[in-house]
Amino acid sequence: METSLLLSMAGFALAMSITPGPVNLVALSNGARYGFRASLRHVVGATLGFILLLLLMGLGLGALLSGWPVFGSGIRWAGVLFLCHMAWLLLGDEGRLSAKASRSPAFWHGAVMQWLNPKAWLAASMGAGAYGAIGGPGQVLLFCLLYLVICLASIACWAYAGSQLRGALLCQRRLRWFNRAMAALLLLSGLYLVMEP
Repeated sequence: METSLLLSMAGFALAMSITPGPVNLVALSNGARYGFRASLRHVVGATLGFILLLLLMGLGLGALLSGWPVFGSGIRWAGVLFLCHMAWLLLGDEGRLSAKASRSPAFWHGAVMQWLNPKAWLAASMGAGAYGAIGGPGQVLLFCLLYLVICLASIACWAYAGSQLRGALLCQRRLRWFNRAMAALLLLSGLYLVMEP
């Protein structure tokens, strides 16, 4: 396999994984509220949830679903509802920092969030189309493995950045305002999805 193809795959994976989106905003918020270590379950769940979606898209799910436009609309609305639910939880948070990992979102929460994230569906369909359609199952698998490492590191960076804000958010009032800001960003993401043609 050519180095230029691997670099292209890595560049695509990094651009799609590190840029702001609902999953990364939740990772940032989790890092600030629960610390880096407690946020890792969400990070791993979100990464593996996306990789499963990418793998299925690369193996033909994308082609199968392209004939059902109502499916795309359903994913969009499910994503909007999920973002509103997440925003509601952040708005209702009392602003207390917790060291208890049991209170942080679980592994499955991150995985499900990716399946309700239209950005993830777009990245998976674009990536599978660009790097899997021509190369066959072997290239799809290689792309998924490369994406796994980059996606895990990218989401973890957001959680780590949030954990670094933790010291500044020791005041309950400040954390409440931070949570409100994160809730507003999630609602703006949802609004964008509603307005998108």
